[in-house]
Amino acid sequence: MDYPNLLWDIHAGEEHPFNAHAPQIDNGTGRCSPDRYHDRDFAAAEWDKVFAKSWLLACPVSDVREAGDFATFDIGTESFIIVRGDDGDVHAHYNVCPHRGSRLVASDTGSLAQFSCPFHSWKFNLEGESIAVTDPETFRPEVLCHDRNLTSLRCEVAAGLVFVSMDPAIQPLKQWLAPILPQLELYQIDRMHVIQHRKSDWGANWKGGVDAFAETYHLHAIHPQTQCLMDDRTQIDLWPGGFSRQFVPFAQPSPRFGDQDSINPGIAMMLKDAGIDPAVFSGSAKDSRAAIQQAKRARSVQYNLGYDRFSDTQLSDSTIYSVFPNAQIGCHPEAVFLHRFLPNADDPNQFTYDTIILYSHVEAPGYAPPAWMGLSTELDVTGDTRPDVVHTGLGEPPGLGEVLDQDSDLLPIVQAGARSRGFRGPLWSEQEARLRHFHAELDRMMAN
Repeated sequence: MDYPNLLWDIHAGEEHPFNAHAPQIDNGTGRCSPDRYHDRDFAAAEWDKVFAKSWLLACPVSDVREAGDFATFDIGTESFIIVRGDDGDVHAHYNVCPHRGSRLVASDTGSLAQFSCPFHSWKFNLEGESIAVTDPETFRPEVLCHDRNLTSLRCEVAAGLVFVSMDPAIQPLKQWLAPILPQLELYQIDRMHVIQHRKSDWGANWKGGVDAFAETYHLHAIHPQTQCLMDDRTQIDLWPGGFSRQFVPFAQPSPRFGDQDSINPGIAMMLKDAGIDPAVFSGSAKDSRAAIQQAKRARSVQYNLGYDRFSDTQLSDSTIYSVFPNAQIGCHPEAVFLHRFLPNADDPNQFTYDTIILYSHVEAPGYAPPAWMGLSTELDVTGDTRPDVVHTGLGEPPGLGEVLDQDSDLLPIVQAGARSRGFRGPLWSEQEARLRHFHAELDRMMAN
């Protein structure tokens, strides 16, 4: 059969291999049980069968560039320390002292020469080896004969991102990411640095967050303000392992939007981002996307940005990847948006939404992170300082911008409905193919 996502020709400009459709995957038409969104037994099994058996996006490599640089990654019941060792490699350790189980590190990021337990000052080097026990003469030798190094876990780097896995037998990271790795590498995330990092606690299951961010079908209803500058017709590509990609065309109105010609404020913002003065732009809204692509190519030539590696679509649009199980990566030539949906350790009806914006500063007039990301003009984008993590609790306004704040308001309403006896499971359209694909992989791992 023909699938709607294959009928939407959303690309502009010349044909390019990057835009090619992935081979079609048919995940059927089944209806999954809604207990996956709220059942505690399901959540417990999911932790052991999915999270403990997958590669998890821990941090960008920019957080651990120099020896001693570290970042903590908290998810579910676990806390991990990601650290650049004195040996030059990136290591990951459970954030647990082997003596009495105390957390070793409380900061989100930082730099240190060694780890020292705050409880009894046991010390460990960056590679996790025990180097000092306080008052060792008070221990029987048979006690200190036990392994007293930190417990380490698999840690590998790809495309400028650090991943960890609790499964020692998991396949190498680059094999895991193989379907999308060459595409991610085009964005040179390893050269970027964090310019914003925010966490907020939401009243929904983590999969509700994944679902909401993996489709544009809801934009007209929940985010009508986006319709003037975003097309909700998209191309969706699926790969084995739960990986997927979606193109979201920018700088053109949705067909649902009444005025298809005027340069509205949203499109004017995107024209300005590309170095085009909206006041003198002579085209219509229908012409803006191609004009932005051409302007960015001209800027690339002038400042040696290397945009010849991108398709025209990549220059104007958002290219969004789902990295199973709980991460999404929104890619733009100028900046990358990391989204992580972190399950709550105790309640399947809550999760933490973790979002990072990465950017590589370029000294060029008008060059900046995309304005639609809503970053403060006071933000340091040079990379000289790593911003603190801003964490808002459940029920607090997350302050993520109008669109994301709308999502945070809606998802508890969806979560409440998912717990109803009257809800018999989702009915996914082909516009929601990424959701069905994600849940098919989830079911496959849960069945093992």
